[in-house]
Amino acid sequence: MALALRRFAASFGYPPHFQCVRALSPLRFANSYSSFVSCDSSEDGVGADHPEFRKWHNGGGSFHKFACIDPTVFIEFGAVVHSKSVVGQHAHIGSGAVVGPCVTIGQSTKIGYNVALSNCSIGDSCIIHNGVCIGQDGFGFTVDEHGNMLKKPQMLNARVGNYVEIGANTCIDRGSWRDTVVGDHSKIDNLVQIGHNVVIGKSCMLCGQVGIAGSVTIGDYVTMGGRVAVRDHVSIVSKVRLAATSCVTKDITEPGDYGGFPAVPVHEWRRQVANYCRTSKKRNP
Repeated sequence: MALALRRFAASFGYPPHFQCVRALSPLRFANSYSSFVSCDSSEDGVGADHPEFRKWHNGGGSFHKFACIDPTVFIEFGAVVHSKSVVGQHAHIGSGAVVGPCVTIGQSTKIGYNVALSNCSIGDSCIIHNGVCIGQDGFGFTVDEHGNMLKKPQMLNARVGNYVEIGANTCIDRGSWRDTVVGDHSKIDNLVQIGHNVVIGKSCMLCGQVGIAGSVTIGDYVTMGGRVAVRDHVSIVSKVRLAATSCVTKDITEPGDYGGFPAVPVHEWRRQVANYCRTSKKRNP
C-alpha cells in the first residue's frame, strides 16, 4: 500500500521524499485522501519543508527566507509567501493564498482565501476577497504572416492603491506597455475583469461583472453599474456614471450619466428606448 501511495503521489508531481505518504489500509484510504492532497505546498510544488521555506510563527503559513515580513503579520496555515516579497505590519494573509515573488503588500491589508498575487503591489488598508487574481498576463496576441497566434510580451506590473476593496474572483491583469493601476479608495465588486494597461482613478466604483478591455483610461469618481463593458483604448473622463449593461465604444469626454449600447447621454438613451417602444406598439397593435 505504501508503494502504491508513493506512485499515486508521483502522479501529482510530488517528490519521492514526500513526507505525507504513509501506509494506509483500504478502509482508511478514503478518509485520508483529502488530508493527503491538502498537505502544505505551493503552486510550484515547493512545500514548507523545502530548505528555503520556513513556517511563519504567527498562523503557521510558509514563507521564503528572502521574504521581508513584518513580525505582526498573520499568515494562515496553507498560505505561501515567496522570495523578495514585502508584507507590511498587521497584514493578514488567508489560507491558500499565494504571494508571488517580489510582490508588495501594505500595512493592515487583508488577503482572503485562495488569492493569487504576482507582479503587483497592494497598498495600505486594502481588502482583497477570496479567489482574486492580480498580476497575471494580459490577453494580448498578434497574428503572424502564417496565421499563427503569437503572444505579446506582458512584462510590467499591476498597482493597487490604498483603501481599495476588490470583490471575490475578480481578475486584474499586469501591464504590457504601462502598469495597470487602480486608484486609492476605489471599490470593485465580484467577478470584474480589468485588462492589461488599464488605469482607474481614485474613488471609482465598479459593480459586478464589469468588463474593461486593455489600455482603457478611467478618471476619478466614475461609477459603473452591473455588466458594463468598455472596449479597448477608450478614455472616460472623471465623474461619469454608467447605467447597468451599458457598452462604452468611444471616448466619453463630458461628465454626466450615460447608458445604452453604444453608451450615450442618459436622456438620449431614454428617448431611444421610448421611440423603440412606440414603434414596436405600432407594428404589433
